[in-house]
Amino acid sequence: MKKLLLSLLLIFNCQFSIVNSQPTRQEIMAAMECANDYFIAKYPDAGAPTFVKKQRPSNLWTRGVYFEGLYALADLERQLGGEKTDAYFKYIIDWGTAHKWTPRNGVKTRDADDYCCSQTYLDMGHAGPTIACMDNLIACRNVPQKQGNGSSTGSFGDWTWIDAIQMGLPVLTKLSEMCRLQGDPDYLRYAEQGWQMYRTSRDSIAGGFFNRKEGLWWRDKDFVAPFTTPGGKNCYWSRGNGWVYAALVRAMESLPSDPHYNDYKKDYLAMTKGLLRCQQPDGYWYASLADPTDFGGKELSGTALFIYGMAWGVRQGILPAKKFTPIIYNVWQKMVRDCLHPNGFLGYVQGTGKEPKDSQPVTYDKEPDFDDYGLGCFLLCGTEIVKMMNQ
Repeated sequence: MKKLLLSLLLIFNCQFSIVNSQPTRQEIMAAMECANDYFIAKYPDAGAPTFVKKQRPSNLWTRGVYFEGLYALADLERQLGGEKTDAYFKYIIDWGTAHKWTPRNGVKTRDADDYCCSQTYLDMGHAGPTIACMDNLIACRNVPQKQGNGSSTGSFGDWTWIDAIQMGLPVLTKLSEMCRLQGDPDYLRYAEQGWQMYRTSRDSIAGGFFNRKEGLWWRDKDFVAPFTTPGGKNCYWSRGNGWVYAALVRAMESLPSDPHYNDYKKDYLAMTKGLLRCQQPDGYWYASLADPTDFGGKELSGTALFIYGMAWGVRQGILPAKKFTPIIYNVWQKMVRDCLHPNGFLGYVQGTGKEPKDSQPVTYDKEPDFDDYGLGCFLLCGTEIVKMMNQ
């Protein structure tokens, strides 16, 4: 009874004092609910357009990432018998219904930012428009396209910036798994499209974005060596690497039967080693992974994505629990203590951009231009930690 009252008090006041080295499940749930309820109260109409300098539909990528996190939280609440389950799922349904469960800019889009939202559409069982969109990608394997980060000779080369890997790869693997469960003998066609797109980004565009030696990714063609930070080091953007790390996790989670599962796992393990080398003494990963003097300091979105990926690895038995569990708990405690305001607002989230210097300074009180994707990263992280604890 005492523990229950304490948990309720945490949820009501959104106050979190870090006492023990290991948080309780109730504390983690309370922190996530606090942050999420603040967001929903701020945006009660899930389908309403967003407005940052201009109006945008709320199925853009930033909101898509938030709904990835919200679905993870809502599904966890359902498993735990949480009282917020219905409200959270209603918010997702209202959002998807408002957009007719269709990617932003329609089913002919080839911009990964547009179909990021389809990850949650598929989780909710609404596949029709997403299937049409992914079928279009397959049909465009040899159709050139010009885009802001470069040009492709066909859809395999569409992901010319590494953020796109997180926006798109899990859509294709989730869709393959859905087709497998429905008895489609050709279910791997979507996963194969995802693999070819991922491999092209990794190995071919601008010579390949993945530096295997360091286990880290250049954000796009503009940052591949010999480009360096002002301090003369390779420029690896934290959140960009977080997107790839999360994409690998979500791809492996959604389709264990993927013939390329071990390829993804190999890259995931290489990234894990590279990321550990970049963790700073305060526990965080800074915006510039290899150069802490390049706009150094706490940053939540990249840090949360890395801990999300590590917690998944421990839960799957891929990473050794003895080594990684203390890191996971310690960093989660720090994010809650340092970043979560009593009212649920999350500080230390770098705004949109593509490199360390963008949207600076990153501070406790500064609100990023979009306040949704950082929350999505935080919810993905917290839910995965609880799953790890519950196994």
